[in-house]
Amino acid sequence: MQTIGLIGGMSWESSAVYYQGLNTGVEERLGGLASAKSVMASVNFAEVTALQEQERWDDVAEILAGAARGVESAGADFLMLCTTTFHRVAEQVEAAVDIPLLHLADVVAQACTEQRLSSVAFLGTTFAMSRSFFTDRIAGHGLEVLVPDERHHEMINRVIYDELVHGKVLDTSRRAIVELIEELWDAGAGGVILGCTELELLVHQADSELPVFPATQLHVSAALDRALA
Repeated sequence: MQTIGLIGGMSWESSAVYYQGLNTGVEERLGGLASAKSVMASVNFAEVTALQEQERWDDVAEILAGAARGVESAGADFLMLCTTTFHRVAEQVEAAVDIPLLHLADVVAQACTEQRLSSVAFLGTTFAMSRSFFTDRIAGHGLEVLVPDERHHEMINRVIYDELVHGKVLDTSRRAIVELIEELWDAGAGGVILGCTELELLVHQADSELPVFPATQLHVSAALDRALA
């Protein structure tokens, strides 16, 4: 079994989902007392978020690259960023280490293409939806990527940062997100990517008639495939 390197803390709720998913996944696949071999460096979410808001991406990259070097030194065989938004500096982080990075966008794009979709909606933080660093990488796999209209961005961000990051899962917010998914379906989306770990705490396949692609669950599954190969 390979050792999985995790850069977490963005948010800690997201990191907990990754850690739990990796360990329950190994137990399901191997049985008995098996658990995942992993190393995690958890950064201060407040610090990197403040730098993000100031567009100080070189400073963000330096922090995450330092975390990556730490997990590499601790014996990780490959690396995962437990976040979507901070994949903005994924290439800089990968360049700082000698182990490969399992890029989240590649994982979710592969899952969509395996279901023969040509278009998919993407939900995430305002930053991830309004910038192209993540959606362009998905589109590079031959997919059309639809994002919600800007008038919806504030609502999604509020649900993520004011509720889900703090462990609050509200039915009213679930209904609002599901209504938005239905709008994107009408606009031509053949599926929807939940591109933020916290959104997976709120919306599940049972809530939508569209195929739902939970990015974190897919990322964890791909990591298990690699670690156990």
